[in-house]
Amino acid sequence: MKKATITFLVFFSGFLTAIAGSQGPGAYFAHGVYNIPGQGPYLETYIEILGNTINYTATAPGNFQGKVQITLIIKQDSIIKDFRKYELKSPEITDTVNVALNFIDQQRFLMENGQYTIELSISDLNKPDNRASFVSYPVNINFPSEDISISSIQLVKEFTKTKEENPLSKSGFDILPYVDNFYGPTQNKLIYYAEIYNPGAVEYSSERYLISSYIESFESRQLLNNYVQIKRESASPVRVILNEFDVSDLPSGNYNLVISIRDKSNTIVAHQATFFQRFNERVKSVSAQLQEETADNTFATQINNIQELREYIRSLSPISTESEKLFMKTYIETADIKDLQQFFYNFWYHREPQQPEQAWVKYNTEVIKANNSYATQVRKGYETDMGRVYLQYGPPNSITDMPFESGGMLGEGSIPYQIWHYYELDNGRQRNKKFVFASSELRSKDYTLIHSDALGEIQNWGWQEQLKRQHAGKDTEDEMRRNKGRTGTFYNNPF
Repeated sequence: MKKATITFLVFFSGFLTAIAGSQGPGAYFAHGVYNIPGQGPYLETYIEILGNTINYTATAPGNFQGKVQITLIIKQDSIIKDFRKYELKSPEITDTVNVALNFIDQQRFLMENGQYTIELSISDLNKPDNRASFVSYPVNINFPSEDISISSIQLVKEFTKTKEENPLSKSGFDILPYVDNFYGPTQNKLIYYAEIYNPGAVEYSSERYLISSYIESFESRQLLNNYVQIKRESASPVRVILNEFDVSDLPSGNYNLVISIRDKSNTIVAHQATFFQRFNERVKSVSAQLQEETADNTFATQINNIQELREYIRSLSPISTESEKLFMKTYIETADIKDLQQFFYNFWYHREPQQPEQAWVKYNTEVIKANNSYATQVRKGYETDMGRVYLQYGPPNSITDMPFESGGMLGEGSIPYQIWHYYELDNGRQRNKKFVFASSELRSKDYTLIHSDALGEIQNWGWQEQLKRQHAGKDTEDEMRRNKGRTGTFYNNPF
């Protein structure tokens, strides 16, 4: 898994934040939202402190313990709705040189439906001069009073039946959260927990629903047939899902774990997804790309120039799965033209089996646009971050372009940046999403994506700090909480 190089960097999903700054403790932060019928929603926060990133002091001869201070503030607009400041101690250890221990904290907050912001800071109390790390993180709570809805999908490390109620107890189980979304080669089980809420269940108790849990490719949204669980359930005010997938044969790649509910007319009435990443050296899936639908007598075999075909395949990278990218990296220069034609045809057949050629022609038109708009002196348009986002999601609904910002409310000025705003992504599965691109040089066209709140994208909630052109000393924690001026205005209110 990638390591963060700046404080409070989120990998892939809005669910997980990796905190790994040189100034403070390393940690993972995650959250989930749930509902208690008759009482209302609640927010759960999960913090996993990386034990090898904090200091330890002696508690007894041969024993040592770490201690961090955690501050959690939940705001709605500028109003503080809840506040907790507490110390979190590690288990005692005997070896401070080779620390292989992480420890977890979980908190619950009763909330109402609405848009909130979590402000989290963590400091090492065994290092008095340690600067507190700080992040501001958005949370949306929305459980309709009449419609069926699904809680967050919680990834689970392990669970047992509850013997005595405790902070980890939920629906009769003690659930230890998996505060990560990366599954390495030794992790062969993906355990997950979710709740389904059906406010109308008392009145329509005879009605039944089809509940599907499945794994899909993150890039192509293609469902994986070997990873589907389907169950028909009768209506209930609350339905608990605690299940697992065997992922021992799941190839390396980026995926979504999805829960979908359909009514008796086969209409989707609720949908929830969470992102995870799999690294599995044992399973090699590249060869499968060449062994499916035959490309004979198709549009792919009409491309007879191998250099042209290689370039076409490279241009598919923005919308390719990890295994498809692996094929490109490994075989694109060595495979013969027949194998490349086979790969190219299967790529489009899997996405548009009825009209694969039309799908390619439409996409290639957008590649030409991306190359014209975002190419640099050293990279084609589809190879840049802007080109990739454009090809993956389409043109944004609005663009805030700030080629240079000097001083102003931000004080120190900022490097050139753009904010792209999308009303919808993934056919409405994501709404009101933004992408922040920044250039390291005033006249460079090569903008790098530094933050997005879209599922599966890099999320850096300290992006406004990254835009600063100068750093005239360390900010205090209070200063870090202040409005960051025009950048925050443009991000929250794009035009």
